Amino acid sequence: MTTSPTRPRRRPARAPLAALVVGALLVALGACTTTAPRPSSSASPPAPLVALPDPGSPFEYQLGGADEPLDATRVVVRDSTEAPSGRYDVCYVNGFQTQPDETEQLLRAAPELVLHDDGEPVRDEGWPDEALYDLRTDALRARVAERVGAVVDACAAAGFDAVEVDNLDSYTRSHGLLTAEHALAYAALLVERAHARGLAFAQKNTAELTRQVRALGADLAVSEECQEWDECAMYTSAYPVVLDVEYSRAAFDEACDSRSHAAHRDRGLSVVLRDRDVLPRSDPDAVHETC
Repeated sequence: MTTSPTRPRRRPARAPLAALVVGALLVALGACTTTAPRPSSSASPPAPLVALPDPGSPFEYQLGGADEPLDATRVVVRDSTEAPSGRYDVCYVNGFQTQPDETEQLLRAAPELVLHDDGEPVRDEGWPDEALYDLRTDALRARVAERVGAVVDACAAAGFDAVEVDNLDSYTRSHGLLTAEHALAYAALLVERAHARGLAFAQKNTAELTRQVRALGADLAVSEECQEWDECAMYTSAYPVVLDVEYSRAAFDEACDSRSHAAHRDRGLSVVLRDRDVLPRSDPDAVHETC
């Protein structure tokens, strides 16, 4: 099954990459390096030395702005430009596409890192300020992984516990220039980078690649609307922890039905209902419910 291009992918603006690189390098100078596990061909890779939250833990999805978590909250997902909450913290990273405020600068400075079709950069139709990275060769994947890896390093330096790397499904918007194999080869580099920094790696969406991403060593999953798209079991069959964000009241209520909720929780699924702008809970238009 191919991920629908209309599926929401919530990505706030990010601080310039250069600032994140400097912060990460300063911390790295005094940090010890941990050897990361090599990608495994098994569907059940050896557990890396990273922490995971308890399966079924209440969580908050705070990409639209940080807010004080509720007392019962055990897991918080925030953008990499925000400070961690002090709970189990997951750091959002836009890994397969450029950030809107960096696209034009990258096209001037290193256009070869951006995928082009007939001389034009390939942009995400839903997020036209973002361009897809060119991941077609080992050399290009390594260079992009260094660029995005600086953000991963900054997440670790800030004190996050995990990273969720968005836009794994960019290859489906690449005009046929990128393949799932390109995406997976690149994802392997980011899994290795995260583990080397002591961070768990969360697959973000793209349920059809769950088995393959898990085999690379990914540790947990963050899903948008797995109940709505009937994909939750694809994640929970592979991962011990799955954090699901629903934007539809009907889908959320179905997931939270007493019988469904018990089964989901037993399989490690946590569910939250959010507004599509993922506004801070303090905003009067915010929607934020858990079950």
